[in-house]
Amino acid sequence: MRIISKKPLREFWQQHADAEQALKAWYHDVKQANWKSPNDIRQTYATASIIANNRVVFNIRGNNYRLIVAVNYDFGIVYIRFIGTHNEYDTVDAETI
Repeated sequence: MRIISKKPLREFWQQHADAEQALKAWYHDVKQANWKSPNDIRQTYATASIIANNRVVFNIRGNNYRLIVAVNYDFGIVYIRFIGTHNEYDTVDAETI
């Protein structure tokens, strides 16, 4: 998959160093993936939440953080829409962000 873009992840782990290894691992795994449907995501990330508008919510670092992405399955692109703590996550609409 092509990920747009790594910058939000890097900026986040600069503020939350404990998330760095988990986010790097997620990035590496997704770069190697070839998701054609939400079921493909579930095969690797069983705890991922598949929600409306092709959004997927990943639990990062033992569910300490949340990562929301939008997936374009036809073009193999993953757009990073949000990364934050649970409190920050509670303030956004995951389906539209």
